[in-house]
Order: sequence, then C-alpha cells, then structure tokens
Amino acid sequence: MKTRIIVAAVGLPLLLVVLLVLPPVATGILVGAMSVIAVYELLYQTGLARNLYLLVLSGLMALAVAMWSCGGGDWTPALVGLWVYFAALAAVMLASHMALKFETVCISMFAGIFIPLMLSSLTRILFLEYGRFYVLIPLILAFSSDSGAYFAGCYLGKHKLAPVISPKKTWEGVAGGAAAAIVVMLLYALILDLAFGYEVSLGAAILYGLVGTAVDVLGDLTFSVIKRQTGIKDYGFLLPGHGGILDRFDSMIFVAPLSESLILLLPVIVGETLK
Repeated sequence: MKTRIIVAAVGLPLLLVVLLVLPPVATGILVGAMSVIAVYELLYQTGLARNLYLLVLSGLMALAVAMWSCGGGDWTPALVGLWVYFAALAAVMLASHMALKFETVCISMFAGIFIPLMLSSLTRILFLEYGRFYVLIPLILAFSSDSGAYFAGCYLGKHKLAPVISPKKTWEGVAGGAAAAIVVMLLYALILDLAFGYEVSLGAAILYGLVGTAVDVLGDLTFSVIKRQTGIKDYGFLLPGHGGILDRFDSMIFVAPLSESLILLLPVIVGETLK
C-alpha cells in the first residue's frame, strides 16, 4: 500500500503538469507512449498475440493514432494509415497462415486502434474550448469513482457485484463511487463558477458523475475479464503497487471518450458569467 501511495503521489502531479501546463502535443506523446505499452501488455503479457510482427505493427499504429489526435483529426492521413495497417496485418497473416489465426490478428487490431483512439480523447479534449478545464473531468470521474468505491466497499460492502470477475467489487462500492463522483463533479463545477467566472450546468455535472461511474466500472470489469480468461494477475509491473498501464488506466480507456462525448453533447461550462 505504501508503494502504491508513493507512486500515485509522484505520478499524479507529473500527469497534471503534462495536461495543464505543457502544450497538447506533450499529452499526445504521453498517450502514445502509454498506448504502445498497453499494446504490449494486452498482446504479449496475456499471450493473446506474441507474434513479433503483430506487436511491432500494432505498437506503431497505436503511436500513430495518438499523434493523429494532435494534428486536428484530418481524416485523409487517418484513412491512409488505416489502409496501410490493415494491409500489413493481412500480409503477416498470409505469410503465417498455418500458425497465425484470424482472431489473433483481430485482437492485435483491437489493441492497435481501440486503445489509443479511446485514450487520445484526453488530447482531443485539450483542443476544445475550455479544454484545460475540461481535461480534468476524465481524471475526476475515474479517480473519485474508484476512491469512493474502495472506501464504501471496505466499510459497507456486502453484496458482490461480479464475484467471479472481480471478487472485491460490491454494489455498495458502486453506489459509493457514484456518490463520490457526483459530489466531486459538483464541487468542480462550483469552482469553475466561483473562482473562474464560468456559468455552469449543475445538472450536467450530476449526470457526468452518475454515468461516469457506470462506465468506470464497465471498463474495470472488461479488462478484468481478459485477465481472468488469460490467467494473469496483472498486465505488467511498470507502476509498482499498481501493476501495468492497463491495470491503472483500464477504466480511463472507457471514461475518457465518454467524457469527450458528454462535453460535446452536454457541456458543463455553458458560458462566461457577466460581471
């Protein structure tokens, strides 16, 4: 637990510096590095796809997707990149058709495209109006939900949520996570209003907390299922006390794109207060 706290105490401020201080391209580079590591963890650590060519191609694609999000989202290079990636995967499958199964190629495709595209929501949010304020929302939803669920589960947890997939998760923990996420989102909305002079929607903040918790749990359980099916305890050892990138940021892969979607459809900041 001590190691876990130390890593969080060091890593979280560094993450905030990248998101809030450095240019958006720094977030793109960070997301790219995380995505490449996540590809390795999902394909190699689990044993789902240990083909060297698939690992390299999917890692390069993950980095390309992350950097694409820094370039304004032009679909022309994206379509060209996707075509090259798919053609390269097809070539590898044809060359190793006796040993390489189609589902292995599909898993590699999932890792190379889905993970970086979802995590890159952090980068794309920065390019939105009020992006520096909005980019904190995925962190608030994921971390407050996890913390609330942990403490509520420890002290009140009785009814198991998914005993086979994640034995420690309880319905009481989910409720505690939702309560924590809603409260923290409301506090953040009030800070935006009182400290920065933005007109905010408290209803949107409550919705963010509620839906964010549900998606946070979905992401956590999804990657827990993969661990159970492949027989591993952790995806990696990069973050002492936490495991690998996928152990720490599994829910963020789901929460970040949800946050981006909610911000676009129902923004918390609705304008600037006239004073």
